[in-house]
Amino acid sequence: MPLTHEEFGGLTHLGSGKVRELFAVGDDAVLLVASDRISAFDVILPTEIPDKGAVLTGLTLWWFDQLADLVPSHVISSNVDEYPAELAPYKEQLRGRSMLCHRLDMVLVECVARGYLTGSGLKDYNRTGAVSGHPLPDGLVDGSKLPHPIYTPSTKAPIGEHDENISRADAADRIGAELAAELEKLTLQIFGRASDLAAERGILLADTKFEFGHDPAGVLRLGDEVLTPDSSRFWPADLWSPGGAQPSFDKQFIRDYLVNSGWDRDTPAPELPDDVVVSTRARYVEAYERLTGISFDDYLSTS
Repeated sequence: MPLTHEEFGGLTHLGSGKVRELFAVGDDAVLLVASDRISAFDVILPTEIPDKGAVLTGLTLWWFDQLADLVPSHVISSNVDEYPAELAPYKEQLRGRSMLCHRLDMVLVECVARGYLTGSGLKDYNRTGAVSGHPLPDGLVDGSKLPHPIYTPSTKAPIGEHDENISRADAADRIGAELAAELEKLTLQIFGRASDLAAERGILLADTKFEFGHDPAGVLRLGDEVLTPDSSRFWPADLWSPGGAQPSFDKQFIRDYLVNSGWDRDTPAPELPDDVVVSTRARYVEAYERLTGISFDDYLSTS
């Protein structure tokens, strides 16, 4: 059965994202629960990917540990046995796919870093020769490595609407110049650290997005999920070949299937066939295991 907020009827539901359910815990904490839902082109698909929520949670927690010296995360605990008593009735549903977190006042800009040209960045480049105000060399193609990583903030759109790339100046106008500069610096630092760690494991980090917020004490924290196949493009380094779509460990496989299926995006999304579901799950699990060096089965058994 799909995981929805109705399963947690005794909790105060704060909202649903494309993948996550959010609940209030006391005055200063929230519970994030990752479902197995998957979205593409800003549409939640009718078919779930088994264990996807656990992959996202386990990988996010691993990355938070790798980045802790750069920026604190929003996590209080992911151990369900340490959760407050009000969450005890839901322990088994929460195990491996939830995080108890500080409540954050989220910054209303998504912080995107790109090391390679693809996706919406490629579309902007083909139209203007630049991405979010960053002029780029002529002759780049889909999958080209950029001269250096760039920061390309975007709007944070409601479910069903599209995020839009904005310039650094636009971001500063929205959130203030000082915070915008701090987020740009942090985003590129995190991207550099993550790119190096991924490269050691034979994976190219093409691009990713981060979300930040301030806790009640005013501390800037890294929130939501980080460096997962949902929020990032991961490419196997040994198969990288600029000039077209790259093999990937992320949901680009789903996007490609939907494009090739002839789906009209003005109509409801189609169910995914079993082979696409199995292949997508395998890609997510492989991303977890290659990046962390931990067996996914071990993660599930120890959560």
